[in-house]
Amino acid sequence: MGSFDTIVIGAGMSGVTAARMLADAGHRVVVLEGRDRIGGRMHTDREAGFPVDRGASWIHGVDGSPLWDLVQALRIPTIEYTVGSFQVGGRPIENFDGDGKPLDADATGRWIADVDTVDRLLVEEIASSSPGDTYLDVTERALDRSGLTPERIDDIREFFRHRVEEQCGAWIGDLDAHGLDEDAIDGDEVIFPHGYDELPGRISAGLDIRLETTVTKVVRSKDGIVVHAGDATFTADQCVVTVPLGVLKAGTIAFEPPLPDPVAGPLSRLGMGVFNKIFLQFDERFWNEDSYVLRALGEAGEHWHSWYDVSAVSGLPTLLTFAAGPFGRRMQDLPDEEVVADVVRSLRALYGAAVGEPRAHWITHWGDDEFSNGSYSHLALGSTHHDHDDLAGPVDGVLHFAGEATWGDEPATVGAAYYSARRAAERILGRAVDLDDFAARIIEREQTEAR
Repeated sequence: MGSFDTIVIGAGMSGVTAARMLADAGHRVVVLEGRDRIGGRMHTDREAGFPVDRGASWIHGVDGSPLWDLVQALRIPTIEYTVGSFQVGGRPIENFDGDGKPLDADATGRWIADVDTVDRLLVEEIASSSPGDTYLDVTERALDRSGLTPERIDDIREFFRHRVEEQCGAWIGDLDAHGLDEDAIDGDEVIFPHGYDELPGRISAGLDIRLETTVTKVVRSKDGIVVHAGDATFTADQCVVTVPLGVLKAGTIAFEPPLPDPVAGPLSRLGMGVFNKIFLQFDERFWNEDSYVLRALGEAGEHWHSWYDVSAVSGLPTLLTFAAGPFGRRMQDLPDEEVVADVVRSLRALYGAAVGEPRAHWITHWGDDEFSNGSYSHLALGSTHHDHDDLAGPVDGVLHFAGEATWGDEPATVGAAYYSARRAAERILGRAVDLDDFAARIIEREQTEAR
């Protein structure tokens, strides 16, 4: 139809992957990105002289993961860190009871057993749930059946609420009963000591990417696509939209004609969560060196409850905690200094005067970010896992959607962004894309450039 074969909107992991696969196949591709950088919700801040991943941090489960295969093929360094999925045990965790007192080995064992027992009941309750049931409904039924004391039930109730906040960025009563069905982790989890954004950075090298180009309208017809970004227009035969679900839900991109119900329905039903990070760096470590997580249970952990030791990245004692769901939205409205002071107060309730003043901090505000309007997608009440995949389209054979929100098997992950990009590219090309070949081409280009 016009200047390009395909326009890709968004230069996050999904956008650059789709563009790279299409360009490798000989397509004329342009990527339009509203930010002044690539990576989207993969955002590594290096201003302090070491990487701070403000966005995505983990690969959640490396077994059978094509994303992990890509990371290995590109020889990107990782560190094993297997509690990024809000687990109750499995690695050293310093647990504190509702009064802020450390749990001994026996109490920790009982706590892990309690959660495992109720989780098994929860699986049964989810399987027998009815449409309209929330995750809060099914957890309460499981707790009712547990036979545990009220105090132990209260601690597990709090744990379930925080698990939903961290995994989905949502309140437990807004999540569908099946909202964590696809949350299984296979194998170890890893983080990236040199920063996660190396991945989209290397994939995108050499692509035609127009930064600070904010798309406002996408017009489709049987002849193709016209994309408006300010005063500029771009024409192509096909378009892949990879902006976050929060941007689509905000309606800042107009679609003409309007999106049909098979795509508009899922778009309206799925939820976009808020998950904000608070990194605190200290002069001295006040926790055990082999601990992955510090966790306050029950009343002591009502707000700030889990701190992850990510010191290995900078070499300085550093904890990462989260503010997610409604709490995360409230926190991002406060001055950073107030947030830091509140986190430090919670830590001192557990460790006392050993907690010094932080030497540095980093705080995110993903819910206020106009180019994401949240952190990642979840199954809001009334939506199903099919909605994720249905959101991908295509529409009229020319308009495709990709990104974590469009992949039902493991939404809210970088893996989902990667796999959904491959699906969009394959639909446009009409053939399969070999992921080993995809990785080999990236390496070959880099070696050619280095000569």
